[in-house]
Amino acid sequence: MINQLIHMKIITSQRLALAIGCLFATGLHANDLLIADFEGDTYAPWQVTGDAFGTAPAKGTLSGQMHVEGFKGKGLVNSFFKGDDSTGSLASPEFRIERKFIAFLIGGGKSDKLALQLLVDGKVVRSATGPNEKQGGSESLAWESWDVAEFSGKMATLRIIDDAKGGWGHINVDHIVQTDVKPKGFAKDVERQFTATTRYLHIPIKNDAPKRVVTLLVDGQRVVRNDIELADAAPDWWAPMDVSAWKGKTLTLRVDKLHADSAALSSIEQSDALKDAGNLYREPLRGQFHFSPMRGWNNDPNGCVFYNGEYHLFFQHNPYGWGWGNMHWGHAVSRDMVHWEELGDKLAPDDMGPMFSGSAVVDWNNTSGFGKDGKPPLVLIYTAAGNPTVQGIAYSTDGRTFTKYGGNPVLKQITGGNRDPKVMWHEPTKKWVMVLYVTLPGGKHTVHFFTSPNLREWTQTSITDGIAGTAYLHECPDFFELSVDGDATKKKWVLLGADTAYGIGTFDGARFAPEQSNIRGHRGRDAFYAPQSFSDIPASDGRRILIGWWRTETKGMPFNQSMSVPLELKLTQTVDGPRMTYTPVRELDSLRAKSHKFDIATLKPEDKNPLAGVQAELVELRAEFEPGDASEVLFTVRGAAIVFDAKKQELSVNGHRAPAPLRDGKQRLIILCDRTGVEVFASDGLTFMPMAFQPKAGDLALKVEAKGGTAKFQSLQVHELKSAWIAR
Repeated sequence: MINQLIHMKIITSQRLALAIGCLFATGLHANDLLIADFEGDTYAPWQVTGDAFGTAPAKGTLSGQMHVEGFKGKGLVNSFFKGDDSTGSLASPEFRIERKFIAFLIGGGKSDKLALQLLVDGKVVRSATGPNEKQGGSESLAWESWDVAEFSGKMATLRIIDDAKGGWGHINVDHIVQTDVKPKGFAKDVERQFTATTRYLHIPIKNDAPKRVVTLLVDGQRVVRNDIELADAAPDWWAPMDVSAWKGKTLTLRVDKLHADSAALSSIEQSDALKDAGNLYREPLRGQFHFSPMRGWNNDPNGCVFYNGEYHLFFQHNPYGWGWGNMHWGHAVSRDMVHWEELGDKLAPDDMGPMFSGSAVVDWNNTSGFGKDGKPPLVLIYTAAGNPTVQGIAYSTDGRTFTKYGGNPVLKQITGGNRDPKVMWHEPTKKWVMVLYVTLPGGKHTVHFFTSPNLREWTQTSITDGIAGTAYLHECPDFFELSVDGDATKKKWVLLGADTAYGIGTFDGARFAPEQSNIRGHRGRDAFYAPQSFSDIPASDGRRILIGWWRTETKGMPFNQSMSVPLELKLTQTVDGPRMTYTPVRELDSLRAKSHKFDIATLKPEDKNPLAGVQAELVELRAEFEPGDASEVLFTVRGAAIVFDAKKQELSVNGHRAPAPLRDGKQRLIILCDRTGVEVFASDGLTFMPMAFQPKAGDLALKVEAKGGTAKFQSLQVHELKSAWIAR
């Protein structure tokens, strides 16, 4: 960063040569005057106040900060020194204005309390700030400049201020120069037109580039806007924009701000095929039996429903970025919950806001009136997260094309923190029931209950509070009924939160009466979130099936995150009351390519590893054993250590521990290992531990051993699995 203000006339010839070389590298010119490059060990002779800037230029990204790029050399001004709430200033020595322009690199937050300022005669005559003012954004610096010809010959100073707090409460500055040649800057509202002749427009994406507002217009009418990290040069990957609905129409892509040298618009190609698809679903970090989108980011599962013989999985999707943003509802279908076909995005951001989480139901009795020709409609219920934040619905009679209801919103804003509607049909009262997460003043977590005769008109019936000091019922609620140990005469209602903490109780169609609350759900390490159960699974099947967002980061891939395997939920009686169990759905058995069964009645510490002859990339391991006098029974699956501690009756997965009690004196384990992690099930499903983990590509080894004594095995099986994508 700069902290030597050096006038070019008085620097040494060696320093002059270095400065000139640096200027040429920026596209500026040899007769430019370097004001500051922030490459020194201190800010001197600049004056520092406060604690935002530290005592010396930053050497790039600071602790807790997103990746900073676009600065020159090794240093820059970065006021994130103590986070976004620190404040301070930097002031330069006085210098004479001798060129037409002052050019500089700038980034960070956008606020009237963050600025690089030019002062002449003690007054601020020019000011610039960063581009970021809301969640997301980029820590990339970009060139900007001021025309200062009117101040030629005058003495001036520069000041960098940070009086801002909270999100994006910092500024980044580097490489300030005087120049007679204005750097190529930005053009506003740049457009390119296309005639829609193919399915896709391929958009070039550069991860962590500054986000640009990209608006799609069809025959001059705005259809959708997205914040996209456009690649000005070579892209990291290509995002397909499906424009097949507008065949033959004139499409316009408008970008709010684009550098003059950017190739972002000119490089866009039209095609009916996905670009760079030769390795699709075979990428090194692609989960091979976990759903993930072809391109872009996913998080919460939405609209999980069985309709027209297919399982429908909608999901929070950013089609145009590797990180969160631009929330659409992606859509995939499957006949077995194993082999998924992605169908493209079905709900796109609109004037009501981005499309946040929600659910789906089949309106068998056509109470909504959206059905046609005897076909019951599939209805999506979602949060439109604009200002205000409201609930809307969309419908379809073919499970492929969806229409947003013209009377949206069907539920107006309660507070700004109302979202994630989960809807179900309550047969005893013949009404639809919605559970909706609502944050009340003071940050209190609640779930509001509503009923409706037709999915369009809703009446509030009750409120269930969270528990003080916990995140119970925080976001993405789910609500369903389960039998206890399969006894249809003993049923309980389960109210589930995003982190899978849940309550168990009774429900009369209007009010949930919890008998137990804040029961711990999954036991993984921050890897499983916002799960949703499938609605409308036929009664003849009788299962409650859940799928969750599996937080599996995949750096370097054109996609990010995935879903867990589908899980069957049950309630089983324990000494503490009914508790929920998780087990992989039986349909996953279809992926077994080769099976190995091991007849080992006992396993002693000195025994050779019975799994030594098996190597596999995709693994399902099942074991049933009595620990006997062994202190530990240890399984190693592609580098992941799964350890059962017999004395504590705990399970450890890569060092993360959770209770795992013996059941009838035995431990029963299921271990699923994919390229992105392991999902471990113990104690007949009472303990579920999803863990993000990337095995080394060459490590295919498996191992089981007993420590401290002898363990007795009733069964031990390893199934080598095949990819779910290859035969999709």
